[in-house]
Amino acid sequence: MKLPGVPMAKRGREVAPQWEWTEASVWTERMLATLERGVKGGKWYSLIDKVWSQNNLTSAMEQVCRKKGSAGVDGQSTEAFRRNSVSILPFIQKQLQNGEYQPKPVKRQWIEKLGSKELRPLGIPTVRDRTVQTAVRNVVEPIFEHGFAEHSYGFRPGRGAKDALRRVDQLLKSGKTWVVDADLKGYFDSIPQDQLMEALRHKISDGMVLELIQRFLRQGVMESAKKWTPTEQGTPQGAVISPLLANIYLDPLDHLMASQGMDMVRYADDFVVICASEKEARQALEQIQKWVASVGLVLHPTKTRIVDASQKGGFDFLGYHFERGMRWPRQKSQEKLKEAIREKTPRNSGQSLSQIVANVNRTLCGWYGYFKQSQRGAFGGLDSWIRERMRAILRRRLGKKGWIRPRENRLWPNAYFTNLGLFSMATARANESRPRRSTH
Repeated sequence: MKLPGVPMAKRGREVAPQWEWTEASVWTERMLATLERGVKGGKWYSLIDKVWSQNNLTSAMEQVCRKKGSAGVDGQSTEAFRRNSVSILPFIQKQLQNGEYQPKPVKRQWIEKLGSKELRPLGIPTVRDRTVQTAVRNVVEPIFEHGFAEHSYGFRPGRGAKDALRRVDQLLKSGKTWVVDADLKGYFDSIPQDQLMEALRHKISDGMVLELIQRFLRQGVMESAKKWTPTEQGTPQGAVISPLLANIYLDPLDHLMASQGMDMVRYADDFVVICASEKEARQALEQIQKWVASVGLVLHPTKTRIVDASQKGGFDFLGYHFERGMRWPRQKSQEKLKEAIREKTPRNSGQSLSQIVANVNRTLCGWYGYFKQSQRGAFGGLDSWIRERMRAILRRRLGKKGWIRPRENRLWPNAYFTNLGLFSMATARANESRPRRSTH
């Protein structure tokens, strides 16, 4: 699809591996060379034309539609947006060119919070807003990514939670066991928007791009057809651009810790500082407290603490619990898995057992894939609990009520479920630990 008045951009390019993820229609070889070399004054001008370019908007739409997702307040689905994109995208392009694009409020829904009767908010921007935000991110992300700190892992190209966990493990094994376990209270909802915009201005001077981002920050939320609530602080919930903005705001803290020689590992707003002594940990926490207060944020008073990971108690990070040289899925992660399994194994299920096993396996394989670096012995109890869920289904089908009795386990021994193909995390973990034989 070609938008009026815009030439097709050349797609072919030769770039360094670290920039392969960038949008080719925006970040040409020449622009990436300029990024590496540095622009005069350290600021980028004239970016809005790259936001509304034909290829960028089309690429942004494709990225959004691939992820599908729910409709926003306008009720338009990703399928409908893609189907009507020939007329929608030129209209969006014209609005962006004229500085007239106005985001719609974020649709707010409330969903159950794991292990609590409380509900937590879920934000759903419209598909067109997600498309425009993706186009903006395609343009501005490399500008900031180029200067992000090495120990930041969340929502960054080519990095992920496993990289952060690997770094934590390395530091602990090096003998550094004193940990500042920090928690920013309501980070995404509490970022001061004026200071966030100032952080953006350090590297971007295009007023139209800055104004567009400002409008997204202030688009507000809609909880019903008539109830609109303004957003005067924080980043928009569910917004494509929010993770990048959150990283931009915390980037100075990353560099502050690095300049002090502190080993910090951060994934979005979740971070730890791993130190060689209690004194060093207290110094790190003092630095963090001062910086956080200076930028309008708040450390959670009870969740922020200093711990000695070599002692009983340890700390949680990215779903894992670290303690005394070991790690395993934290309690909340295990409860989340159990909740997912409960939904798939009701005692009155009408599915065949093979269907139930296949459905459960999809959840187990994904969960184990993330937590397989846990210590041996971390999965036996969970495997046993899952088999009990299966036995309860079989018992109900025999016309018996209640849960399985210990003496009845012989009716359906562990081998019975192994033969059905039920995935055993304990077995998978044991197989991972076995030394591989040489094929030579």
